Amino acid sequence: MQHQRAFTRKPGEQRRQIANRRAAELREEISDYQKAKASIPTGFDLAERTARQKERLLSVLGGTHQDWNDWQWQLDNRIDQVEVLAKVLELSSKERRAIEKVGKTYRWAISPYYASLIGADETCPIRKQAVPSSLELECGGEMDPMAEEYTSPAPGITRRYPDRLIINVTNQCAMFCRHCQRRRLIGEQDHHSQQGKLAAALDYIRKNPEIRDVLLTGGDALLLSDGDIDWLLTELERISHVEIVRLGTRTPVTMPQRITPELCAILERHHPVYINTHFNTAQEITPESAAACARLAKAGVPLGNQAVLLRGINDHPHLMKKLNQELLKIRVRPYYIFHAKCVMGTMHFRVPVEVGVSIMENLRGQTSGLAVPTYIINAPGGLGKTPILPQYLISADAGKVVLRTWEGKVVEYPNPIPTLEKPQIFDTPQDSPKVAGNI
Repeated sequence: MQHQRAFTRKPGEQRRQIANRRAAELREEISDYQKAKASIPTGFDLAERTARQKERLLSVLGGTHQDWNDWQWQLDNRIDQVEVLAKVLELSSKERRAIEKVGKTYRWAISPYYASLIGADETCPIRKQAVPSSLELECGGEMDPMAEEYTSPAPGITRRYPDRLIINVTNQCAMFCRHCQRRRLIGEQDHHSQQGKLAAALDYIRKNPEIRDVLLTGGDALLLSDGDIDWLLTELERISHVEIVRLGTRTPVTMPQRITPELCAILERHHPVYINTHFNTAQEITPESAAACARLAKAGVPLGNQAVLLRGINDHPHLMKKLNQELLKIRVRPYYIFHAKCVMGTMHFRVPVEVGVSIMENLRGQTSGLAVPTYIINAPGGLGKTPILPQYLISADAGKVVLRTWEGKVVEYPNPIPTLEKPQIFDTPQDSPKVAGNI
């Protein structure tokens, strides 16, 4: 209290001077980002270039503007041949040879919409995510570092946690991202999970009442038909212990035409439904992707983003900060930053863990908490997500802890002395003390 009174006794003008000095310090703290962010384009900034590329694609693919807005046309016209891609992008002979060679080992396909975002420069972050590179053929990594095949207690299910699980509903995607963690499942052809397989997965959930959270993914869950999505959500809704359903999808990013009014109406009928999507760079935030997210938000669907930390795409604090701030503007909450897994064919995207920690250091305090996701490493062998945080707790003693603030200042903070009493554990709700009112 003495410390507080010392401040309140200062004259008003002196207090204002202290506040202004602090404001100047804070302004200086982000001055480098303020200078840099204008040079980090969003998809809105590149809209004119995208429009030109769109016209070129329509000409090459023989489509109309009406076709362009049809997600089935987008899916049917994915670019998966070097000859077609070369008519849209300027490809060097070296690039063409690399794409042809990679294609013999790993499948690739790019939606026309996502192809319209690709820049001419080989350093373009959209290009790196979409166009095969000879780096994919370098050694290293595993096909299934998450051991998903060993965490599947029933057909189509991946279970790594006590109260939630995944149903893999399809191997189909709007495009095959070059950093994909499940490229082993892409195969040679698209296919949705058979009805019998889905029925077995649903039966497993019915028999395990601890499962309260179900994630539909693949592949991309929204590549199922509207009817199949409605059926699955209806079946899950009928299981009393399933509290929420999540859908993993990159279609708002790679094929926003999929987010139709009809789809949104289905999702709205089955709340609570959550969607986690996958923006990796501010260039993916376009008028079209923003409109798709707005349709989902209007339907009452909470939106989260799961970015992957990728070399040459978002591996700098300014790039990740711009991405997260732009996501909030389209009502998508940054949820996770995933450290890239050791997946065969994707090792060239990986960066040291220290890069991720540095990014987190430069987000915390430097921008709003809403723009600060959790940095995650998936423990190998299917052992689950492990949060990686900068170290802010320096020490803990009886009566105090020593903290490092987001600015690097070291402070002491009062801490209650631990009691010797053990916390009460209640075996059943009947054993717990009665509390007035609802909890």
